[in-house]
Amino acid sequence: MWSPAPLHPNSPHFPANSSPNGPLFSPTLIPTSVSSALPENYTIRPLQRSDYKAGMLDVLRVLTIVGEISEKAWDERYDWLARRGDEYYILVICDGAKKVVGTGAVIIERKFIHNLGLVAHIEDIAVAKDQQGKKLGLRIIQALDSIAEKVGCYKSILDCSETNEGFYAKCGYKRAGLEMAHYFDKK
Repeated sequence: MWSPAPLHPNSPHFPANSSPNGPLFSPTLIPTSVSSALPENYTIRPLQRSDYKAGMLDVLRVLTIVGEISEKAWDERYDWLARRGDEYYILVICDGAKKVVGTGAVIIERKFIHNLGLVAHIEDIAVAKDQQGKKLGLRIIQALDSIAEKVGCYKSILDCSETNEGFYAKCGYKRAGLEMAHYFDKK
């Protein structure tokens, strides 16, 4: 079975701390301009294994159904994501108590078109209800767009509901088509 080559340790995107509890990707990809624009005592950083206990899944529940995910299942998924090296960039914003209050992801798609170009898919933007109105969503989008540009993507794309279109327009996105979905029943 084919599997992608691991990210080379000398790559600028390799996690600075490659221990099992280290960050999902190198924190140097997150621009300081975003970090400095956060509310006082808030931080933005790559996802870590320990974020299971820091409220990551609770933040995602603001967005959609998450399900009951055990810590063991979380760890297995985290390890799977970490092995992908330069495909998954999930970040979190934490408050002063180190609780996760916002998150977002960018997934890198490798294309044949555009001279073997890379496309960034922005996904799972979520901010805890009691944290909305602090521009955390804007900061997440700014950080993810910066990561996408730094890793060589020629564009970032996302899907959103019409009710969120105004927010994403403020982040610099414009309507570029129509999303369609085909859901499959799980038996």
